[in-house]
Amino acid sequence: MTFHKTMFLFFVLLFSGVSGQAQVKALVGGTLIDGYGGHPIYNSVILIENDRITAVGHQGNLAVPAGAEVISTEGMSVMPGLWDMHVHLMINGHADYTHWDTAYIARFGDVIMPASAHQLLLAGVTSARDLGGPLEESLNVRDRINKGEIPGPTMYMSGPFIQHAPYPGTEAFRWGINGVAEAKAKVRRLAEAGVDCIKLIDQDQMTPEEVKAVVQEAHAHGLTVVGHSHRPEEIRQGLAAGVDCFEHTGLSSAPEYPEDVMTLIKERTAQMNLGPLFWTPTVEGLYNYEYKRDNPEELDNDCWHLDLPDSIIADIQQSLRYPGRLPYFQLTPSRRPTLERKVKQLLDAGVVLLIGTDSGIPTKFHCQSTWHELDVWVNDFGIDPLYAIKSATYWPAKLMGVEDNYGTIAEGKFADIIAVKGDVLRYISLLQDVDLIMKHGQRVK
Repeated sequence: MTFHKTMFLFFVLLFSGVSGQAQVKALVGGTLIDGYGGHPIYNSVILIENDRITAVGHQGNLAVPAGAEVISTEGMSVMPGLWDMHVHLMINGHADYTHWDTAYIARFGDVIMPASAHQLLLAGVTSARDLGGPLEESLNVRDRINKGEIPGPTMYMSGPFIQHAPYPGTEAFRWGINGVAEAKAKVRRLAEAGVDCIKLIDQDQMTPEEVKAVVQEAHAHGLTVVGHSHRPEEIRQGLAAGVDCFEHTGLSSAPEYPEDVMTLIKERTAQMNLGPLFWTPTVEGLYNYEYKRDNPEELDNDCWHLDLPDSIIADIQQSLRYPGRLPYFQLTPSRRPTLERKVKQLLDAGVVLLIGTDSGIPTKFHCQSTWHELDVWVNDFGIDPLYAIKSATYWPAKLMGVEDNYGTIAEGKFADIIAVKGDVLRYISLLQDVDLIMKHGQRVK
């Protein structure tokens, strides 16, 4: 063998060995809020090898390996990547659903849903549950993200809503059921396609047998069931059937949940063998509407323009030209005063609340929604910031059955980590501008 061939082979072997070595990163110096709800760890050290966390400690008891890439988090709050448990990738703040669904349904899969996912990720949301969308497009976007083809959170998709009868023009992402056999067949079709959960809406228009058939078939396939809580009978039907998680505070402008509904909720939360009863109240979109109407600067924030063509951006802007005229929010001034009371009722009854936003509804953009919800919980409703953060990290992973891999910063879990400059437990609004975003060990920002 010639000298040149020998040296070429040497360098090939050398660099092959280097590339095969584990990529070790060390986040050093920040205040760690690990997602479990306990006291923060100061001067923390987090070691990451490839996509997983290998060790967690603090300076003085956990050494940084020689050769590791050191990322300083001095002066920062470090925490698990956020979850948003109620998003709609197929919409992005437009005020007219009828127009949006007809004008852009052909663009959901290739443009709008990928753009929404990217915007969520850059807001520090590394996992999200999408509740309502066309089946093929929903699964395709989820799988493309998982393959690394497009940026976005780890997505958990429901696919189409299940309801008694779809609203006119929404058949592509709302599936009607009529009878127990059809209820089971539709859920089975979704499960076999590969959805991650089942979403029920208007279940008070179904028979109790139909609702139970949906829940039982979903549970037989290992899927959780999400049920809307717009009206008292939706809650009653859902509780009787064993729905796992309810969405929204609902009940329009009624001042609180009826006594019989609260009795049913308390009876359910008392059954420890069934696990927690989860609820995603999605309050911020209603709570802050009047402020946003009168102070529309956030509507001009161009963070929601990311990856959207100029024509769609202009259409969204035009739809929001007069935010005080939006039909979607005309009852909101009567609903807003009821929201805190309903949330407190649920907390007092032992329900586990989850952070979710209804992101994508009129005026609510994916780049802003999640931190806004956290801010209302903490600064307006007085909820402990550690509880709020746990509701955006640990508990969502627990409900979705992926707590061994996600939701907290602990050894063996995926390195989904965010960090912000300052004390997020005192100033939760710091999450509006996340400084460091890491998903599966790779820095996104």
